[in-house]
Amino acid sequence: MALFIYFQEKIGMKFLSLIVFLALGHVAFGQGIIGKWKTIDDETSEPKSIVEVFERDGQVFGRVVKLFRKPGEDQDPVCDDCEQEDPRYNKKIIGMEIMRGMRASSGEYEGGDILDPNNGKVYKCKVWLEGNDLKVRGYWGPFYRTQTWLKAQ
Repeated sequence: MALFIYFQEKIGMKFLSLIVFLALGHVAFGQGIIGKWKTIDDETSEPKSIVEVFERDGQVFGRVVKLFRKPGEDQDPVCDDCEQEDPRYNKKIIGMEIMRGMRASSGEYEGGDILDPNNGKVYKCKVWLEGNDLKVRGYWGPFYRTQTWLKAQ
């Protein structure tokens, strides 16, 4: 009986250690993309916005927290190009969740979508870290576009 208890304690501790290791590894992986990121315009190479990437209920989301607008442009625009069925239609872009429902999968996050508030289109999305940069890829069928987001100060 003592031998059984000894093995049960050893196996139990190893199992517990494995669970803790996996849980911490998942948290550490998620922490890499969690935070504020500066988006860069593909055409002008100028900063467009700051997006705060955060975790909720085991999924990753991104919310616009700041826009870099030129003088004369609407400083607090709404997404009037969004589809009318989209709950983000005619809502302010600042504070809007543009990235939704991303789940961890093999060193990246995928399975969610991303909205381009400039044209109102929603794309399937995948994100991953490449060095200190966040790569954000939007898919429309077989076509895709990848942006590089920079860690915001």
